[in-house]
Amino acid sequence: MDMQTVPAIEDSTPGGEAAATARAPWIRQALDLRGKLALLADAAKYDASCASSGTTRRDSRSGGLGSAGGMGICHSYAPDGRCISLLKVLLTNYCEFDCRFCINRRSSDVPRARFTERELVDLTLDFYRRNYIEGLFLSSGIVRSPDYTMARMVGVVRELRTVHDFRGYIHLKTIPGADPALVEEAGRHADRLSINVELPEAESLARLAPEKDAAGIERAMAGIGTAIAENRDSRARHRHAPRFAPAGQSTQMIVGADAATDATVLARSSTLYRSHALRRVYYSAYSPIPDPSDALPSRPAPLVREHRLYQADWLLRFYGYSLPEVVDATRDGMLDLRIDPKLAWALRHPERFPVDVNRAPRELLLRVPGLGVRGVERLLRMRRLQRVRLAHLATLGVSLAKIQPFVCAGDWQPRAQAAGLARRLAEADGTAQLPLAL
Repeated sequence: MDMQTVPAIEDSTPGGEAAATARAPWIRQALDLRGKLALLADAAKYDASCASSGTTRRDSRSGGLGSAGGMGICHSYAPDGRCISLLKVLLTNYCEFDCRFCINRRSSDVPRARFTERELVDLTLDFYRRNYIEGLFLSSGIVRSPDYTMARMVGVVRELRTVHDFRGYIHLKTIPGADPALVEEAGRHADRLSINVELPEAESLARLAPEKDAAGIERAMAGIGTAIAENRDSRARHRHAPRFAPAGQSTQMIVGADAATDATVLARSSTLYRSHALRRVYYSAYSPIPDPSDALPSRPAPLVREHRLYQADWLLRFYGYSLPEVVDATRDGMLDLRIDPKLAWALRHPERFPVDVNRAPRELLLRVPGLGVRGVERLLRMRRLQRVRLAHLATLGVSLAKIQPFVCAGDWQPRAQAAGLARRLAEADGTAQLPLAL
């Protein structure tokens, strides 16, 4: 890769960045490509919504460059557990907006940089050829206007797809308020599109990011969701119709930057899943940034809270739980940080256990701590052929220590294990975490 020196930022970027440069003279030095990459890859780390669902859309033809499959550097994970390595960068870390929770906000005194479209294309191709990555995650601060920024980002993915026949995975952030024609073209080139709702409540967004419009973000998400649904119908009628964002859309919420409870966060997520058929809502625990606003908390949100929200999200989507079941009303709308929400529900409902693994229906088996969706499906197939014993459960790839207190089998009846777990929980302090998963 040629690490040639590029012009100084104020010479190669539009008026917004030049104004930022005038406020922060130390960023006037020219940055080579390596310096830009260091700045803009680091600036992209605050966006959590880069895990991919993978795609096979461009693997069916021979030739071309890139692949959305396979294994590589562990940058993100697909739901099936495959690792998909992505070059995760911003087009620029300058932004016209002044969101208080964002390190790249207009008033932030941080070094600024911007890639040209050609530099990003060359970086992506060069990193792929070195087997560093399998795709691209591209986001950006807003420069000049949503249309201007979106056009620059679309230019990158357009050249990758149409000029270089790149078939790796591409996740593209879309800018609310951008021309629908730009969003439509983005969906034709990218595998996944996403728009961050940022905060779970519109009131918090208006207070901490006054230049962002919650209703506008919702309209943009609705437009993408409609385009995905229409494309699915077109593909059903015409097999060779072009695809639009085949890996769907996702969003991100910052947790802990405002006073929203876990119940509020999960209710908002449920609404987004239902209204726009989102593939994922990503939760990002708030972390203080340099020169923070007085309107923000001084301490970071606990990372375990982010983890519990992901677990609760999974229960709501795949395990048949309702929101009141996941979030205990006695805890003021907050999840228990000590144990996962599935175990917490089981301990609150001892009357539902033990579950007979030879007779219980699927929906009840899914309530057993330690039994996941795959484990339940394997158990249902197994019990059609034989009476399930405790030793058989171990062959399902589950932890007997986790499920034993909550099940009975052909040769097993639990005694006081569940009650013992409940006592341990009652005696534990608020920071203890029992190692029991979904």
